[in-house]
Amino acid sequence: MPRVKYRNSDVDLVARMMRAEAEGEGNQGMLYVGNVIVNRLVANCLDFEDLRSIDDVIFQIQGGNYSFEAVQKGNSFYQRARPNEQRLARQTLDYWRDHPAKYALWYFNPYAPCPPTWYGQPFTGQFKNHCFYEPAAGTCESVYMG
Repeated sequence: MPRVKYRNSDVDLVARMMRAEAEGEGNQGMLYVGNVIVNRLVANCLDFEDLRSIDDVIFQIQGGNYSFEAVQKGNSFYQRARPNEQRLARQTLDYWRDHPAKYALWYFNPYAPCPPTWYGQPFTGQFKNHCFYEPAAGTCESVYMG
């Protein structure tokens, strides 16, 4: 049973976002971005309440900007998904989770050492240029269930 309900169009969206956000970090980096996307959908807490679909997650607006920078920058996100990226997206949607993004809801590339917290949320680890953060204890238990 997949981690979340999805359609073929969702696979395409996740694949395109994974590439746009982490292509330079290889398959592993793209899988971590996929973890964050799926985690945001299952979380239903904090910044991610009432997200009910992959579309909701990918095109979420916070503070007047899209949550994922790639949506507004018009880079590779708007190019067609390739078979490898689609395979990785399905893998993430179906079952794949791993540290440091296993329960992460946020990531960013600080172009410096990763700070110990990001908006009050604890650092869980780094993969290449991206720092990952999961919810502080007791603030979003649903992310650990999905």
